Amino acid sequence: MANRFQRLLLGLALAGSAPLALAQDDGPLGDIVGPDEERRTISERDLDTENFEFGVFYGLMSVEDFGSNDVAGASLSYHVSEDFFLQANYGVTETRETSYELLSGAVELLTEDQREYTYYNLSLGYNFLPGQIYLTKNWSFNTSAYVIGGAGNTEFAGQEYFTYNLGAGFKLYATDWLAFDLGMRGHVFTHELFGREVEVNNLEARLGVSVFF
Repeated sequence: MANRFQRLLLGLALAGSAPLALAQDDGPLGDIVGPDEERRTISERDLDTENFEFGVFYGLMSVEDFGSNDVAGASLSYHVSEDFFLQANYGVTETRETSYELLSGAVELLTEDQREYTYYNLSLGYNFLPGQIYLTKNWSFNTSAYVIGGAGNTEFAGQEYFTYNLGAGFKLYATDWLAFDLGMRGHVFTHELFGREVEVNNLEARLGVSVFF
């Protein structure tokens, strides 16, 4: 009886060791529990850390009562984080004659120098809806939408006006250092050019290009 019991234990032990032997072979189990894959080494110095962005832009600006005119300018941004950024803007446009001046023929409300409209401001922006645009199966660009708002100064008609601005835009990153920006801004201030106090909202549409450094 004892010999039979010993042979039974030996048979169970051999049966239990069979799966372990198969796992060490090149069979199906060997593929599953094969050696670990080599991990790719990433050098931290290869990662981009640029926080400053300099850009130029060109577009159209509708100055209330003075028509739609070409506008050009520059911007400097500091990216506080992936979501928030500070941006300083400077822009200039040359306004047209008002409809009253055109109809009267002889009346000029402003001199040529006074028709130049310049502004500068400091704004806070927020990036949202990050995504990608796929041009082909293997060619894509990172994108993001943003909203922005701030305050600054407008010089027009020989006077200066405190101005606040609100806007939104869409940015496409061509590379890790080059971006294209399509945006809209509204510049709001109050003036008394026509003898009464009027609040105006001058809309600006612009296309810009910027570099990170």
